[in-house]
Amino acid sequence: MREMMAKLASIAIMMFARALTAARALWHETGLPPKQSIYFANHSSHGDFVLIWAVLPPWLRERARPVAGAEYWLKSKLSTFIGRDVFDAVLIERDPDARTQDPVEQMTAVLNDGSSLILFPEGTRNQTEARLLPFKSGLYHLACKRPDVALVPVWINNLNRVMPKGEFVPIPLICTVNFGEPMRLKAQETKEEFIARAETALLSLAPSSTDDGA
Repeated sequence: MREMMAKLASIAIMMFARALTAARALWHETGLPPKQSIYFANHSSHGDFVLIWAVLPPWLRERARPVAGAEYWLKSKLSTFIGRDVFDAVLIERDPDARTQDPVEQMTAVLNDGSSLILFPEGTRNQTEARLLPFKSGLYHLACKRPDVALVPVWINNLNRVMPKGEFVPIPLICTVNFGEPMRLKAQETKEEFIARAETALLSLAPSSTDDGA
């Protein structure tokens, strides 16, 4: 019964997200991403991973697991149900003192099981005027663990305007999810070089200030 409820909830959430945002996926000229990928995206809203998940084709969506903060998704029975049962999220404890598992090891285990990941290298929602906050090192360490898995940059545009800070009623607005060219860790590439390349790849997908009204 719980599994059936989770399935129905996932369909309802997907339909609501698409209806509210008229979400449109923009794929790279090379085509759809590999079946197993690490999708890394900009982060400005709690709904970011929902939108990425919602626009993926069914055969990619069924194995894509978002990486999210345990303290947020485990704070109530409803959020726990949505996080664990509906999205099968990889729940990371952000407080180092409260951790019983290493976050990179958690994510690597998920990849080893054949799933894909949706994660946000900035580490927290960007509430500043900057387009992108500096990346944390997690993406690099994950790429070191599984250099064979494609890293797909994803730029989400306009979702932060659907639910402006301090508002409780969403504003219907067209959103785009721009998927870039898959990349991989290069041989002998340093952490600093990799992070800079990943940030550049993500920013290259962002619309111009004229296009997004910034």
